[in-house]
Amino acid sequence: MTTVAPVKNFDDVKPQTPWSASMRDRQMTLGLVIAAVVTSFVIVGITPMKGKLAYFVIFFAALLALDYTYSRLKFGKAAGVDSFFKTLFTVAICITVLPIVSILWSVWQRGHKGLHWTLFTQNMKQADFTGPVGQGGLIHAIIGTLIIIAIAVVISVPIGILTAIYLTEIRGRFSRPIAFLVQAMSGVPSIVAGLFILAAIVYPLTRHFNGFEGSIALAILMIPTVARTSEEVLRLIPEDLREAGLALGGTQWRSVALIVIPAARSGLFTAIILGVARIIGETAPIVLLTGGANVMNINPFSGTMESLPLYIWTGLLAGTPESFTRAWAGILILLALVIILFTGARYLGSKKAAN
Repeated sequence: MTTVAPVKNFDDVKPQTPWSASMRDRQMTLGLVIAAVVTSFVIVGITPMKGKLAYFVIFFAALLALDYTYSRLKFGKAAGVDSFFKTLFTVAICITVLPIVSILWSVWQRGHKGLHWTLFTQNMKQADFTGPVGQGGLIHAIIGTLIIIAIAVVISVPIGILTAIYLTEIRGRFSRPIAFLVQAMSGVPSIVAGLFILAAIVYPLTRHFNGFEGSIALAILMIPTVARTSEEVLRLIPEDLREAGLALGGTQWRSVALIVIPAARSGLFTAIILGVARIIGETAPIVLLTGGANVMNINPFSGTMESLPLYIWTGLLAGTPESFTRAWAGILILLALVIILFTGARYLGSKKAAN
């Protein structure tokens, strides 16, 4: 009889993960991938099918067939079906991620050529879109975008979240009309929101363009997204939490404010992120209402204001290689700004930030 020596130091014991792939399994997976690549090249070479799409489709079809055949011959029918669907899900993930990677690569490839330090220190007062790329900048567009989006968030987030609370917690007599109105507003084109503010505020009242009017139009577009997403998030909160708050003697509003809202914090930040994503690239309301400017303007209530979507639109409209380069640089900076804002919002909604 063999005996096992007692372990003196538990820190030296490595956890066992029998479900993880062994070295032999990884080698076999690599072999199947290589075989699928070779199959795609052979089929494309001997058939009329040509192009990147043909390589892509044949590769994944061959990988599905080879993985299923190998797993079924070695482990049985159940293992073959499991491998087939596992590979199918991997293919679906690749198809989903591929357009995102392609967009990011295209934006970087075309936009990094227009990056220079003066972009973040100068405006377009002494430069022209058709002039040399190294002259002028877009700091005025970045600041204008942040101001317009910030005002739209301040207007739309309280209205959207309070609307969701009314639909999920209060459930009063106006719940159905409000839900219908929110759903109808979610399909309103951005140009309609801009024209509404133009006809309701600009022409009869102010008679001039400014950043605040653009923020109101963007808030109209953002409210339905925040309201609908927040409503779905609040519906996921268990009823037990609400009942526990009421059982402790708290009023409904105290239970919502102190229990339901903190429990849904991460989801509510997600709703805000989706709302910002809905409006941050909108151009039509900005073109109609802010007027655009070549200089810095930090007062949203007076004077025209520039933004990144309008800067990009102007660059593309100019139609010269220099203006296209400036426009793509603006697109790259706008994308980077979106990523920074989303990362910060996700961090604020995480448990780590809450602690």
